Amino acid sequence: MEIGVVGAFAFLFLAWSALKVVRQYDRLVVFRVGRSIGAKGPGLVWLWPFVDQGTKVDLREQFLEVPSQTTITKDNAPIAVDFLIYWRVMNPEDSVVAVADFAGASRGIATTTLRAVIGDISLDDVLAKRDQINQVLQSKLDEVTERWGVKVTAVEIREIIPPRDIQDAMNRQMAAERVRRAVVIEAEGQRQATVTVAEGQKNAEILKAEGDRQAAILRAEGFSLALQQIYGVAHTIDERTMMLQYFETLKSLGEGPATKFIFPMEFTSMLQNFGRSVAAAVAPTDGSGGGTANTP
Repeated sequence: MEIGVVGAFAFLFLAWSALKVVRQYDRLVVFRVGRSIGAKGPGLVWLWPFVDQGTKVDLREQFLEVPSQTTITKDNAPIAVDFLIYWRVMNPEDSVVAVADFAGASRGIATTTLRAVIGDISLDDVLAKRDQINQVLQSKLDEVTERWGVKVTAVEIREIIPPRDIQDAMNRQMAAERVRRAVVIEAEGQRQATVTVAEGQKNAEILKAEGDRQAAILRAEGFSLALQQIYGVAHTIDERTMMLQYFETLKSLGEGPATKFIFPMEFTSMLQNFGRSVAAAVAPTDGSGGGTANTP
């Protein structure tokens, strides 16, 4: 009876130890008598006692940190580079059977690949083309790790440290570039200001010229109107009016201190015309024929 109870407990213990719970993100690579029979899971997995052995593999994406590595660029500049490798297991059986230490093997492959890639690029390109270097490293690492059942999902360079003298030269170059940009921006601003001032002066001169032109036109129109008025008045002045104006002028001359006067040749003809005008004005205008009768 006791032997049966002990046997039952032993069977339950073996059965319990043979059952394995595999999580959603894990797989269990089963070896039966030393030979791989594939990956099991997720869920409950039965392993025969003393016959089956299981190796758990994590399928989640993980990262591998590659410490700083000193490499030489194409133009013989030593730089220190450290980066991260992101990877995930695609084939659990190959990741266990094909490689013993994936982390160590990946770190070694990443180091040699980095030196090969950086050695073909100049320092300026290394500093300016991180994304391109990341893609090249990922492609080359993926070619190697594919046979291990592992997929390299990304490679990210964290830091690139050039030598001290190169850093100082880069700092001076950046300072000079900032000064150059400031000078260019200032010159552009001055040019814009000069153009704006010139445009304003041009517009002002145009407005002034337009005003002068309008003023000249108005003056010319006023002068023309005055001439027209003078011409119209001149048509209404007869010869006697002109003679009276002439005598008024002679009167004002006679009132002056001068004792000698010079008259133009036309003065006598003007007097004759004036005399005839006066005679015609005082002559009788009746119908007798105009003459005085002689007394006997």
